[in-house]
Amino acid sequence: MKAQNLLIIAMLILLPGFCFGQSAEQKSISVTVYNQNLGVIKDLRSVDIPSGRSEIRITDVAQQIDPTSVHIKLDGEVLEQNYQYDLVSIDKILQKFVNQKIRLISESDEIVEGKLLSANGGQIVIEKPEGGLVMLPNVNKYRFSVDYLPKGLITQPTLVWEVNSNSSGKQDVELSYQTAGMNWHAEYVAVLNKDDTKLDLNAWVSVDNKSGTTYKNAKLKLVAGDINIIRNINMRSGTGGMYLMEKSSVSDQQFEEKSFFEYHIYNLQRPTTIANNETKQISLFETSDVPAKKKFFYGNSSSRWSWNQGGKRKVAVIIEFENKKDYGLGIPMPKGKIRVYKSDGESLEFVGEDLIDHTPRKEKVKLKIGDAFDIIADEVQTVNKQISTKVWEQEYEITFKNRKKEDVEIEVERNLGTNWEIIKSSLDYKKKDAFTITFNVPVKADSETKLTFKVRYAYL
Repeated sequence: MKAQNLLIIAMLILLPGFCFGQSAEQKSISVTVYNQNLGVIKDLRSVDIPSGRSEIRITDVAQQIDPTSVHIKLDGEVLEQNYQYDLVSIDKILQKFVNQKIRLISESDEIVEGKLLSANGGQIVIEKPEGGLVMLPNVNKYRFSVDYLPKGLITQPTLVWEVNSNSSGKQDVELSYQTAGMNWHAEYVAVLNKDDTKLDLNAWVSVDNKSGTTYKNAKLKLVAGDINIIRNINMRSGTGGMYLMEKSSVSDQQFEEKSFFEYHIYNLQRPTTIANNETKQISLFETSDVPAKKKFFYGNSSSRWSWNQGGKRKVAVIIEFENKKDYGLGIPMPKGKIRVYKSDGESLEFVGEDLIDHTPRKEKVKLKIGDAFDIIADEVQTVNKQISTKVWEQEYEITFKNRKKEDVEIEVERNLGTNWEIIKSSLDYKKKDAFTITFNVPVKADSETKLTFKVRYAYL
């Protein structure tokens, strides 16, 4: 539809009979955002309410509100609650005007008017006053004019309560509800030092608001954790983007973290406006000189570091650090993407990224940021022999080739399954759990090291 149509509809809103929401002064608003497409809104308003039974209307609520979650608190009782969401649109107005008078104005100001018989998919059928029909297969060149706004259509989703107030005059009314269309996630930027032994780390949170309204000067809380939510099939999901934020000049942490139930809450220490259809980014923390370790990893298990690609197999590059207070961290790290950079002597260059889950304090963070270019592995199974009806033996040989100019050590992880026994190995191993063993394989610069081991399986 053309813009003129929208202008006419906007003018109709000013006609008598249009029902506005009750005047309510907002005193404060709190927004708690979960990283599961969920926001919880707590809205405190001053409302002029007469004593006895009356109606309260609040219009500027989230379009993706879950009306079953609404709670209102006032000096009195709530008799009935209604959620009205039949919003104004050209199609809905036309449907309301079927069998009523309507006027179409062309680009050359030619007027077509009469009784509207049908309006479907941009096609209009009108009965002329003098008789006969006007059928318009495409109304893009016309704008519409009607005499009033049909009853029942509103411009904003509206909450309506019938209440019985104990007193007359202004009183505080506390409104709370859940809404879809709100998400938050964390992003981290890590910068490695020259020899990969330390890193600087700064964290940002991105709050994505597609709930359908703006929250002005809100107290913002972010909840990190995996909360069990029963999804309403009518609640639409919001999506958020990931944005790269370089190191900022923020010196003080803007969020205060605290434990809450089995989760963690991050309280922003100042009010902020969360606009509709906006992604807001706020600094979470930053720290420097965090001890780090670069490792090389080779595995065959179903873990996320088993990137074997046929023939010459890959050896993963891992960066590890600990979330400890001694290192300027020691706060729960919400899940998110960590991008890793390093200087090539001239400028910072991107070297890889990984996702972390929610990480408690004192726990180790492991990042797979890529595959080593100059380290490869050749693996062959040299023996696969049946000893008896219930016993098998398998032998493996893995040749690690280091084409770097410095010595390396490669951590090797093998998932062996069940009922196994190592009967021969060229290097010492550690039993990680009932199914897995690990080796530390040293490889000299521009050299090779072979790891061989034999496994016996006994099936009962």
